Amino acid sequence: MTKFGFLGLGIMGSAMAANLVRAGFEVVVWNRNPEKCAPLVALGARQADSPRQVVEQCGVTFAMLADPAAAEAVCFAGGGVLEGLPPGHGYVDMSTVDAETSQKIGAAVLARGGRFLEAPVSGSKKPAEEGTLLILAAGDAGLFEEARPALDKMGKQSFYLGELGNGAQMKLVVNMVMGGMMAIFAEALALAEKGGLDPRQLLEVLAGGALANPMFKGKGSAMLAGDFTVNFPLKHMQKDLRLALRLGDEVAQPLFAAATANEAFKKARSLGLGEEDFSALFRAVKAD
Repeated sequence: MTKFGFLGLGIMGSAMAANLVRAGFEVVVWNRNPEKCAPLVALGARQADSPRQVVEQCGVTFAMLADPAAAEAVCFAGGGVLEGLPPGHGYVDMSTVDAETSQKIGAAVLARGGRFLEAPVSGSKKPAEEGTLLILAAGDAGLFEEARPALDKMGKQSFYLGELGNGAQMKLVVNMVMGGMMAIFAEALALAEKGGLDPRQLLEVLAGGALANPMFKGKGSAMLAGDFTVNFPLKHMQKDLRLALRLGDEVAQPLFAAATANEAFKKARSLGLGEEDFSALFRAVKAD
């Protein structure tokens, strides 16, 4: 059985790595803040002191990092992945980054004799804990198949999307839709309240028709109760919208609605809501 490495134990990564350990895989973990490794070690994982040590010990390593800068740092910095990458090692970056960053990391891994797969995920904390993420993979098809036993424990469905960069782009498009939906949903709840309607009845109306969806169902009541427990940080949503808009610039695709949603999330960040759940956009909308 392949020994798996896992780099990055934030909200998503810790849950994903835990599912691998619980499935019986041998897992070596690393996180920039070493204290976050403790719960995984308690489950049975082994802790390494650097990304280099992880890839030196494992056949396939997964990374789940916060943004393009973090993804590049773990790969290129001293003590990073490239310093210890053995020939043939499989590196699977599950971070949400732009296609350019993914291709840069992939090229560096290939130049060192490794194999590379991008595999960003669609889903937040609860799906990560439940192992029901959607995995959007692209790049080395052989590595995709080799990693499937682990991917199947982290997600309910894995898509292979072809050439490197397609996975990153698909994730940005998906999150652009999610950000836009949250923006109009927050405005609808605020409008219902200020217009004298019962916003809970709005939730019932939405749930009973064509607009019913898991995000509205899961977030609506919590938003009205002022519960913004973090499943997906607002600052990361704004980062993904920003990257999607950059992609739109690159391919000359107008993105009017996405640009407006991005401005709403930027306003929320300026109000100090970046570390809260992305549904805390409702607080910013109500403040106007």
